[in-house]
Amino acid sequence: MSPLRSWLVVAVLALAGVDAARAATCEGKFVNPLTDICWSCVFPLSIGAATVASLGQEDITNPPSPVCACPGIPPRVGLSLGFWEPARQIDVTRQPFCLVSLGGISLNPGIPAPQAAQNTRLFGHASSSFYQAHYYTNPVLYWLEVLLDFPCLEKGSFDIAYLTEVDPLWNDDELTLLLNPDAVLFANPIAQAACAADCVAATLGFGLPQLFWCAGCQGSVYPLDGHVAVHLGGVQASMLIAQRLTAKMHRQLIAWGYHGSAALCGPYLEPVMDKTAYKTQMTYPIPNTAKLDGRCCQPYGRTTALWGAGKEYPAKGEDFSYLLFRKRNCCAGAF
Repeated sequence: MSPLRSWLVVAVLALAGVDAARAATCEGKFVNPLTDICWSCVFPLSIGAATVASLGQEDITNPPSPVCACPGIPPRVGLSLGFWEPARQIDVTRQPFCLVSLGGISLNPGIPAPQAAQNTRLFGHASSSFYQAHYYTNPVLYWLEVLLDFPCLEKGSFDIAYLTEVDPLWNDDELTLLLNPDAVLFANPIAQAACAADCVAATLGFGLPQLFWCAGCQGSVYPLDGHVAVHLGGVQASMLIAQRLTAKMHRQLIAWGYHGSAALCGPYLEPVMDKTAYKTQMTYPIPNTAKLDGRCCQPYGRTTALWGAGKEYPAKGEDFSYLLFRKRNCCAGAF
């Protein structure tokens, strides 16, 4: 094949990938709390450093003392409880303003936003991609009224907290440096090579919080936008986007810290996300409720090769939704 013909084939395939993304329709579904949520992800439950019930689930370090006290009038004294609270939801979508978690509703606010795109190689899968994402508040345990008057649950209802379509930083690697200028420090082979250790740690348990610029086996957290430099598949790319959006919410002080001794009396500002404080569960296109080694939730950075097979399919299965379980430590007052 002549060089000119090769370049023409590459151009046609690239345009086909873009046109396919533009022709995509908005798909999704509401989360069914009975069939689409893996409730064992709430565990382990702990009092201080002692685990009360785990059901084989993974956990991070809890405050050492079982007794806690919080200032106030009157002061609150109680038990230091730990659990994983389902409280946030993330969409990763090809279509702007496509609300996957709201049943596939497509908004049309008249605001121009970039379409999803995949740049294809001559042979093989897409080498890079771009997605939009949405961040929801979804305190499932509260609005289901599972535990009435339990002070450690976030109170509220399902709501849209953030749309990347209206954020000019989401589509521009240079503009997003205004939000994360520290990315320049890690844009080198040595810093990126360290992410291999984060990948191994996340696959065996949780990632390494010291390597906050690493997204484990998915790549790099930076830049905090929708461009995926290495696209290996929709599940891998969407997990990377979900971690980036969560990190972005922390950097913009929309998401706070709810774990550790500092959170016993209330959440605290955490501009650099601790990725070990989150577990994710896919709820669309195929709810990941089948347990692998007794677990169906994945910490940020875990390889999708272990659980992502068959979770993506053409047309209706190329947008994604994830329920976030965040680590919650709380002083439940006895009096």
